[in-house]
Amino acid sequence: MTERDMKLIKRDVPARWPLRPIRSIGVLLLPGYSLMSYACALEPLRAANALSGRTLYEWKHVSIDGKPAQASNGVQVLPDAAVGDAIAPDLLLVCAGGNPTTFQDSRTFAWMRQIARGGAIMGGVSGGTYAMARAGLLRGKRCTIHWEHVPAFIEEFPDVDLTRSLFEIDGDRISCSGGIAALDMMHAIIEAEHGHELASDVVEWYMHTHVRPGDGPQRMAVRERLSVGDPKLVRVLERMEGSLEELCTRGTLARVAGVSVRQLERLFKSHLGRTVSSHYMELRLRRARLLIRQSGLSVLEVAVACGFVSASHFSRAYRSRFGHPPRSELRAHMRGKVVRVAGRRRK
Repeated sequence: MTERDMKLIKRDVPARWPLRPIRSIGVLLLPGYSLMSYACALEPLRAANALSGRTLYEWKHVSIDGKPAQASNGVQVLPDAAVGDAIAPDLLLVCAGGNPTTFQDSRTFAWMRQIARGGAIMGGVSGGTYAMARAGLLRGKRCTIHWEHVPAFIEEFPDVDLTRSLFEIDGDRISCSGGIAALDMMHAIIEAEHGHELASDVVEWYMHTHVRPGDGPQRMAVRERLSVGDPKLVRVLERMEGSLEELCTRGTLARVAGVSVRQLERLFKSHLGRTVSSHYMELRLRRARLLIRQSGLSVLEVAVACGFVSASHFSRAYRSRFGHPPRSELRAHMRGKVVRVAGRRRK
């Protein structure tokens, strides 16, 4: 890891971090959590213990009912405690994955608020940020979440300061977007608490040769993601991805590229094999599908949020692309929603 990498880490962490020394960590595993994000959050702490020869960090796993917590890939982790138990961690990491909008257990949210009132730093890993917002723990705080959950999050929590960064540290609230971003965030925290040398050792142990800054992008750049090299086309594609509710006309997009509409169509056909309109429609329908699956919006509200002038036009386009109308997918999503998590472990 280079000196530049370590300087980037230092800028990600507030000067007064930690607000309290972190030794004990509670890891709340919500149903369907991401195993990769969970491991990337916990393994750096284990490495810090092993490489320092000291017990710098201790952790306990918590499930909602005291039963084994199952990840999205079926792997189960045995918990040390259940929601409602009296624990007092310095840091509570809330791990979620899959579709975090389906988790709506008021008892868990109340317990999270209780932990926060006890002075714990609260952290969201991947979809865990969604649970923190529903628990009312992100008011006035900056946070991030996996890019797939951003549209639904914005619709449900318009007043939360959401970024599209890899991770955020805002006082006693921390969050990361998921995947290996948790590794970058935990490295930053270890460096702030225990110094450059140990953080560098942890990085090298995992062969993570480039630590990314917290404000780094979650997604590949359009150029790499779509294998597009033409800078004019890249500018247009970026504008389209940022204008899904208020659509840009082909004329506007052509001016962005500095070419005529006809030349723009040729660029799309030669590089992407589709027209401007068909590419724009694909972007809008993909976003619509995320909102249908992860938000509480009606079909009409989803249509408006994705730039359609009517629900009927939206439904026809959706059926043509996905093979079924949005209303049937919305009904299936609502049937699968978790409204309340019942039961808990036996003492």
